[in-house]
Amino acid sequence: MSVERSDTVVIFTEDADWHTRRLKAAIEREGFDVLVLSLNDCGFAIGGTAHGLVLPGLGDLLPTAAFVRLIAKGSTEQITARLGLLHALGALGVKVMNDARAVERCVDKSMTSFLIAQAGLPTPRSFVSEDRAAMQALLDAAPGDMVLKPLFGAQGRGIRRLAPRAQLPEPEKVGGLYYLQDFVAAPTAESYQDWRVFVIGGTVAGAMLRRSPVWITNIHQGAVGVPAPFDPRAHDLAIRATAAVGADYAGVDLIEDASGQLQVLEVNSMPAWKGLQKAIEVDIAAALARHLATQLAAPRRVAVPA
Repeated sequence: MSVERSDTVVIFTEDADWHTRRLKAAIEREGFDVLVLSLNDCGFAIGGTAHGLVLPGLGDLLPTAAFVRLIAKGSTEQITARLGLLHALGALGVKVMNDARAVERCVDKSMTSFLIAQAGLPTPRSFVSEDRAAMQALLDAAPGDMVLKPLFGAQGRGIRRLAPRAQLPEPEKVGGLYYLQDFVAAPTAESYQDWRVFVIGGTVAGAMLRRSPVWITNIHQGAVGVPAPFDPRAHDLAIRATAAVGADYAGVDLIEDASGQLQVLEVNSMPAWKGLQKAIEVDIAAALARHLATQLAAPRRVAVPA
């Protein structure tokens, strides 16, 4: 049998915030209807709907595409089911941006670091382990400060800068897992800045420098974004890092070390862009909608095994 596909693009998010409103309007300008849903309200209905999924507002229809803006926090079971639904949409031929595999790779910072390194891109030394004693030994022997990061985290929350021989927190304080990365010293002691490069469809849509009086340079932590100068090194690294995690679009964080070389810190598969939008003239939401529209295939039907 086959399942009808609507002309609707679903935006998965948890809040009709500035990003969602801008993106919804931009996708509508591309000629599509837009339905805003929370993955929390979706699920599986094998034998209950034509496609086996619960998608409020669509019934037996499939969306033509889905844009993943945010996935809410939850238990391991809840997150697994939400990602499973994204996998299922992809298996049914629905264009998902970013798809579940890319989201999984970026949410897990250890996998992001691994894939960046495997792609041959410069990135700080990173170590991940449940063994507190082994990680303490690594910290004690480090040539300089290290950064302790939550494996699942965003916007600079929960990260700590630790000097060699500083005591690591107890396991229950870090979810039983330690992620340590070498702290990248700035070229000058007074300055703290890094790059946020926004990649869409294999090209750089915009970039900014995030500047802060403290070493944490996230916009949500008080940093200020300014337009970044054109730098082919930064663009090339960001494009290659996005490809390494298999993302359609990403916010890539780069930092310049004391020698002036750029290193890839993180790749974000569900990046915010309000700070970037304030710093540059390119309409990021419009660029995302345009890329999504170009990716959609002409057929509006998908075969589902009987």
